[in-house]
Amino acid sequence: MNKLKGKVAVVTGASKGIGAAIAKSLAAEGASVVVNYASSKSGADAVVSAITATGGKAIAVHGNVSKRAEAQGIIDAAIKSFGHLDILVNNSGVYEFSPIESFTEDHYNKIFNVNVLGLLLTTQAAVEHLGEGASIINIGSVVSSLTPPNSAVYTATKGAVDAITGVLAKELGAKKIRVNSINPGMVETEGVQTMGLIGSDFEKGIVAQTPLGRVGQVDDIASVATFLASNDSKWITGELVRTGGGLR
Repeated sequence: MNKLKGKVAVVTGASKGIGAAIAKSLAAEGASVVVNYASSKSGADAVVSAITATGGKAIAVHGNVSKRAEAQGIIDAAIKSFGHLDILVNNSGVYEFSPIESFTEDHYNKIFNVNVLGLLLTTQAAVEHLGEGASIINIGSVVSSLTPPNSAVYTATKGAVDAITGVLAKELGAKKIRVNSINPGMVETEGVQTMGLIGSDFEKGIVAQTPLGRVGQVDDIASVATFLASNDSKWITGELVRTGGGLR
């Protein structure tokens, strides 16, 4: 359990759901982890407690990734606390679904500011500290290829994540920094439960389209993130890794 021993990771939006699972998985492999949160300090503190209780190292750091100074502050906290940075997981994201008739500028700005601008600002702040062998892992979504109805804005943000992943893989390759995206299908998280999707006809429809016959769990995504963070994936960059049980 030492694939990431000596490594330092920042995971944005890690107070719950996929981000929390990724933070715990990276720590279990020996990484020191910055658990970023925007609103749920209690959630982030719980993730840190779970990590430290098993002998890992982690700190909770507040920061809204869509604001330049706060995105920079997240990275600065990692350097101040752990001395360097090797892994960045751009997990922060928000989602809302509505028909085009309900589209508003506020809806657009809210989703794009976190999902796209936040990713760019945090990556920009991190790149200064990332060196050879570093890994940037973006969290995209299968929606960028499925293009489901009532998701024009959200799907557009995840299409942007796909494109940015490819661009930065080429741009940062000379520095031997790898950039990949994990594109999950439906995953059972607190947010999905709050939306009432678990047990709904929508979930049943997704499961019916998924060859492996279930929705994803957070550890399904976390294990892929840990692989992409480790030297096991040293020859992989610029890839969009579908992690949805075969959902197409």
